[in-house]
Amino acid sequence: MYERRIKDDNSNFEDKRIIEMYSSYAKFMRDEGWYEIDLILDTGISKGGILEVGSGPGIVGLEICSKLPGSSLTGYEMNPKMVKTAETNALEYQINAKYIQGNAEKMAFDDSSFDSVISNASLHEWNEPNLVFNEIYRVLKKGGNYCIIDLRRDVEQSRWDYIYKSTPEKLQSNLVASREASYTKEEIEEILSKTDLKNGNVKYGFCTISAYGKK
Repeated sequence: MYERRIKDDNSNFEDKRIIEMYSSYAKFMRDEGWYEIDLILDTGISKGGILEVGSGPGIVGLEICSKLPGSSLTGYEMNPKMVKTAETNALEYQINAKYIQGNAEKMAFDDSSFDSVISNASLHEWNEPNLVFNEIYRVLKKGGNYCIIDLRRDVEQSRWDYIYKSTPEKLQSNLVASREASYTKEEIEEILSKTDLKNGNVKYGFCTISAYGKK
């Protein structure tokens, strides 16, 4: 039986050294194929204007955009230091991405602004996930697809041990906090049922949970 969810205050990510380490680790996860890029694309994410909610160091959004030539990428991130890190990583990819600092519960975009919305490893940090889900619906164009992926709290112990042992020691406490703050399939389905994304799908990956669908 999994334990009760514990909110993550994400305070460690105010430290520039931790952010730099996390960015390097994100590239390691990319190179190891741990990011479920194909899973995201298989949910219907296609070329056009792509919004990445909680972009962090930007690696997942940049990977997606690099596989969809002709796309544009906008990252929306609360942490200003992460915004700067993502901008640096975008230069390495040579992708013309734009990153904006802001709270995803009320995004600074017009209705129907994006063809697709993606998010990776930020859902557990949203104070009011129902508000963010409604915002994702609002900024999506009709027929647009979304895919939100995060760690899941009820991940099997053997899989958890594999991920935990591969994580740099100084980031392990962040990983534990992220797991404790993450959701189960039943919890996400309950949240979605009360939002504009109520017709979305929820499924498990290796260590993750994804909510996806079409407007």
